[in-house]
Amino acid sequence: MEVFRNFTHMRDSVNKKNTVRIVSAFMMMSSLAFGQSNAGGSATIEPTMIIDKPTAGMLHRGNYYANASFFEQGGVLFGVSVGLMDRFNFGISYGGTNILGTNKPEMNPYPGVNVKIRVLDESASAPAVAVGFEWQGRGTYIDDLKRYASKSPGFYAVASQNYAILGNLSVHGGLNLSTETGDGDKDLNAFVGGEKSMGKDISILAEYDFGMNDNSANAIGRNRGRGYLNLGFRWSWGKGLVLGVNIKDILKNQGDITVGNRTIQIEYVGTF
Repeated sequence: MEVFRNFTHMRDSVNKKNTVRIVSAFMMMSSLAFGQSNAGGSATIEPTMIIDKPTAGMLHRGNYYANASFFEQGGVLFGVSVGLMDRFNFGISYGGTNILGTNKPEMNPYPGVNVKIRVLDESASAPAVAVGFEWQGRGTYIDDLKRYASKSPGFYAVASQNYAILGNLSVHGGLNLSTETGDGDKDLNAFVGGEKSMGKDISILAEYDFGMNDNSANAIGRNRGRGYLNLGFRWSWGKGLVLGVNIKDILKNQGDITVGNRTIQIEYVGTF
């Protein structure tokens, strides 16, 4: 937690003219520590996401990843991704709010599409690197601002590397440029995250989104500038099935939550 507070303090102490320079330096210094993770000590599939942000992990050719996320206001988001090649993944997602409950469902205005390409495989001296595009935000869709509560990553580059330290330890870091700019904030953004296995079937995740593209005058995170700290818990049931619980925006960047935004998700990885 102290590390994430230091990241926030560092960002707030500089103006926007230096943002790209500082993030680039951070990425260079961190490149030796980034990695791809496993969901529990016995997992053999590369997870493609931290919590809301992508990793450099890939689905191998013939693998598919299906997931369902349950969030505030009776919201549900369904998604499926496919490994068309070892270095090329494609996916689509769709959902909305009030799907659970008695109110009339409000569906998202369009499906989310994601594409990922592996640029560099992980080695002992270099992280795995992937680039991609994801057009799927998280949480409720805000019509007035033409964005989700948590903006979609948009165009991104991410680096990942895995370490065998009392199980599996992985760390990830990347840059992203969201296409959701209806709030007037078009800044380049950065994110970091990690995952640590706790025994055979359990893993704990942490993710920090710097929120540099969500602090303009009309943005949801305006006047706070704390970024988004998310924590997650994953329980692998074996044979590709994983259950997860997340607590998002713990730093209350959006200012309208108590402990955090609690969400639940179900993931499954299979082969066809």
